[in-house]
Amino acid sequence: MSTSTDTRRRFHPSSLWAEGAGVAREYLQPAGTRASAIWTRRLQPFIGVVSPLGWVLIAVVLILGVPGLIFTWAEAIAVAVISVSLLILAVVFIIGRSSYGVDLDLARTRVAVGDHAVGSVSVSNTSNKALLPASLELPVGGATAIFHLPRMKPEQVHEDLFTIPTQRRAVIVVGPVRSVRSDPLSLMRRQVRWTEPTDLFVHPRTTPLGGSAAGFIKDLEGLPTRELSSADVSFHALRDYVPGDDRRHIHWKTTARTNKLMVRQFEETRRSHLAVALSTQPAEYDDAAEFELAVSVAGSIGLQAIREQRNLNVLTQGGPLRSETGRNLLDELTRVDGHTGRTTAVDLARMTADAVPNASVVFFVLGPQVTPRQLRSAAASVPPGIRCIAVRCKSGQEPARASIGDLTVVSLGELDDLALVLRKAAA
Repeated sequence: MSTSTDTRRRFHPSSLWAEGAGVAREYLQPAGTRASAIWTRRLQPFIGVVSPLGWVLIAVVLILGVPGLIFTWAEAIAVAVISVSLLILAVVFIIGRSSYGVDLDLARTRVAVGDHAVGSVSVSNTSNKALLPASLELPVGGATAIFHLPRMKPEQVHEDLFTIPTQRRAVIVVGPVRSVRSDPLSLMRRQVRWTEPTDLFVHPRTTPLGGSAAGFIKDLEGLPTRELSSADVSFHALRDYVPGDDRRHIHWKTTARTNKLMVRQFEETRRSHLAVALSTQPAEYDDAAEFELAVSVAGSIGLQAIREQRNLNVLTQGGPLRSETGRNLLDELTRVDGHTGRTTAVDLARMTADAVPNASVVFFVLGPQVTPRQLRSAAASVPPGIRCIAVRCKSGQEPARASIGDLTVVSLGELDDLALVLRKAAA
């Protein structure tokens, strides 16, 4: 019975089709891979040279030329001949080989919003003959800059300067530089790539927290621990020796004076460890400007912690950000975008408590749409003994400080007010 059932299942039409498809895929996949490689390396470069207008002209040749020759239609033949002549003329314009030495140089690959991003394109004629005028294209993000090259003698160098606008935080891909040859009618267009693309990081604007805000992290430290330890760096007191204690901690002078073994006892110390939780939920902000302000606030606090050599963790709903150095942190914040999932500031607080259980101070950086109830829930997610501060970013908001239970809530509308509100929080 089992054998008969297996035989019927094996020869079922759907099973045969599935098996046949698997065999065909196994034998045809290598051929498909080779065909794709041939298309990419050899055919596509040639086909990509022809512009849409050029393809229209080729279609005209085929549609009118063939019937014209068959039916001796003089007008159709004339149109086809003119079209072929134009295509041949276009080929004449794009053939040939240029010999350029191209150098794309960005003065700085990392700038802050509003700073000048300046670069240059240097082109030299590396051949032993003069080169005709040509054009260079430089993609900059979604735009393309065009540079016109004059007629260049052998070893002649031509340089163009350009400026990239940095009004908003972004990672802008600059390049690659490519030379372009085309005919007057733009029937064909040939591109040659000369450089690799370069990433330009437009970092969020930050503000220094020195001066009046110097030492604010130390001022914001959580309550000192009262846990005692037998081995640390902060001496607390002496106590009687208990079997099992480390004999290296015996205080011999006191032992000699009291005639009984006495050991040192230490108070556990906790190094400052900051956690910055940046909410990227768009619904919590009124507009994009408030979200950018929140990113700048998170970056400013993180940079100050790095300058003071504090342990730092920065998290968003999308996960943790690299924060080993100020450069890494700002690069990561440049890529931060609105997280449209269902996670809220309360969920982010729970993620932060799980990821950084040994934090001494936690900053919640969020928008004005987070309710007091949500703020209370976020603070309740953090273990006791950790200082929590919520920074609400709202456009036009005057610097203010409030408390919701043990949670300190500061509000600001301008990045320049951050040092002031942090001093208020520490007071």
